Amino acid sequence: MSESQYPTELVHSDRYPPGGPGWLRERGARLIYLLVGALAVLLALQWWSTRTEIRNLRRDMAQRIQSGESVSAESRNIAKSVQDDVKDLQSKVSVLENKQVEGQSQQVALEQMYQELSRNRDDWALAEIEQVLSTASQQLQLAGNVQGALIALQNADARLSHSDKPQFITIRRALARDIEKLKALPLVDITGIALRLDTLMGQIDTMPLLSDEKPAAPAATPKGKASAQQAVAPSFLGTVKDKWNGFSAEMWAELRQLVQIRRVDTPQALLLSPGEAYYARENLKLRLLSARLSLLSRNQNAFRSDLAAAQETIRRYFDTRARQTQSALALLKQLQGSDLNIEMPTLNDSLNAVRGYKAKP
Repeated sequence: MSESQYPTELVHSDRYPPGGPGWLRERGARLIYLLVGALAVLLALQWWSTRTEIRNLRRDMAQRIQSGESVSAESRNIAKSVQDDVKDLQSKVSVLENKQVEGQSQQVALEQMYQELSRNRDDWALAEIEQVLSTASQQLQLAGNVQGALIALQNADARLSHSDKPQFITIRRALARDIEKLKALPLVDITGIALRLDTLMGQIDTMPLLSDEKPAAPAATPKGKASAQQAVAPSFLGTVKDKWNGFSAEMWAELRQLVQIRRVDTPQALLLSPGEAYYARENLKLRLLSARLSLLSRNQNAFRSDLAAAQETIRRYFDTRARQTQSALALLKQLQGSDLNIEMPTLNDSLNAVRGYKAKP
């Protein structure tokens, strides 16, 4: 330190003595400078720290933005995939809805069918009984099938007897009345008569025609008788007599075969050719077949007319002396006396009873 500085310090110390106002002001200024400097340092530090934080924040924000963009892109991809899945689900849902609608319609149809099939068993039974009775009534009126109608009525009554419903009593009463009507009818064995006609038609081919008749073979002299004669008359005259008797008997038999006297109403029947004989038999078969059809249709006049024509054909072309021909004529005459004109009753009582029950609500 130089000597010149001491006087200054002395001057100053003399000028601003410790504890004086000047000294206080100088010290306050120094404190202010120190405070300002410290504040400036603090502000600088604060600015530096803030800038660093801002830089870090920007870097973080940039990273986050970049990460957000990647996440956003991934989200868009996911959203697109979800949209595609939603579209697929919507299409599948629409298909399922269509199938559901179709299933519902099928279910409705099945329910209707079930309701139809699950109708009252009595209604089904009555409908079937009505159909059977209607068919039996038609057969009864058209073909006179009494047995078939009787069986149909009895089956219907047996079927209704299994039900305990008192409403069926009226129907069963009507069935009982119709059954009694059918049982009261005179018995005409249509089936038996038809079978007898069929049997007769099968025998026509073996029945002898007049044109088929052949001369009878000469009667041979019994050997036992000749031996007895020889034993009785062993002489020569006896032998000659026996031979003469045998020769004369043979000659007489030959003469009888050459000349026969017989009455025939239709001489042309004796001269039938094989073709004409075939047609004669077929004509008789057709007559019997026509009689069979008249029998099944209960046409008594046509039945008797056909049988009469068949008998006339047999008498004209067939050998009436043959036992087979006589049996055929007897059978036709017996069948011709059958009474087919029987007034058939109707089954209207039973049908009306069934229909009346079905018409009730």
